[in-house]
Amino acid sequence: MDQDRPAPSQFDSAPEGSPLGERLRAARLASGMSFADLSTKTRVHTRFLKAIEQGDQSSLPSRIFTMGYVRIYAQVLGLDELEAVEDYKRENPEPGATLQAPTGAAFQEMRRRSPAILAVVAALGLAVVSWNIFQRLTRIEPPHPSDLASIPKAWATEPSGEDEVLVLGGPQAAPPDQTVPPLYITRGLEDQLMTDDPDAAAAVVAPAPPVQAAFNPRGALYGAPATNSITTLQATKPATLVVRQGDGRVLFARQLAAGDSWRAPMNVQATIDVSDPAAFSVYLNGELAEALPDNQTPLSRLNAQALAQGRQAESRAAAAAEAEARARTALAAQAAAPVASTTSAPVPPAVQ
Repeated sequence: MDQDRPAPSQFDSAPEGSPLGERLRAARLASGMSFADLSTKTRVHTRFLKAIEQGDQSSLPSRIFTMGYVRIYAQVLGLDELEAVEDYKRENPEPGATLQAPTGAAFQEMRRRSPAILAVVAALGLAVVSWNIFQRLTRIEPPHPSDLASIPKAWATEPSGEDEVLVLGGPQAAPPDQTVPPLYITRGLEDQLMTDDPDAAAAVVAPAPPVQAAFNPRGALYGAPATNSITTLQATKPATLVVRQGDGRVLFARQLAAGDSWRAPMNVQATIDVSDPAAFSVYLNGELAEALPDNQTPLSRLNAQALAQGRQAESRAAAAAEAEARARTALAAQAAAPVASTTSAPVPPAVQ
């Protein structure tokens, strides 16, 4: 048996008004429980239980944990746990906690002063409203007659228009600093404007072919960069693309999904091998071209077609610029011819 278990003659209750620790110790002794039994039921270390009974705050943990130990201590002994916690808080007040005035007193004071406060607020509101009304009334101007006392005579009589004659003068000369705007040549009218100039008529360039659909990447893009490629293959449906070099090495091999594209490098000798030629669209210089002719197509053929189309486009652009320059020259000469003939016409002699 534990040494701290007292004899039955010592089971006396603590007197009323004694500290909480003594009352808990008296209740523990009355129940016949030792510190070991109480520690087993409360799951609190025996040194904390002894410190609670002795009132040794230096051996106890933080305040919140100690209140929990007191609560479970009283609960195991069958005491009022809430009363035990309140007694602990009263005997061991929290350091630094200041006493506050009762809430009821402040509320009663507010209720006592509320009529005066409401009266002051109402008086201020009434004063502001009265001041605004006064300002509006003083700024209202009384109605007064219009400044236009009578209608002018010039307004009352309307001109009949019977004897009035509209006289137009001659055209005025252009200002001396007036400049002639550059001539605008409508495309398609070069033949009609240059019928008198056989050299200019021969320089008319045939219209360029219509621009085909431009390349629009809609999926993954493989192959060479855009600056080093003039030929692009784009899959319109899932298909296989294998590119083999001349020595048999595979340059590119992949199962392309719909929308995936492959840019062909320049100056590379290779053969394009596809599972379905109709599943690929060929773009030369970014424009749609003819489809692949067969399952296997030399890459050099496609690059050569792209280079030829690029040179033709450059030639057409240069010829169009030259034809436009000649047409402007011809129009300027035709515009200057009537002016020259008018200035060089002889002046008739005066009649005697």
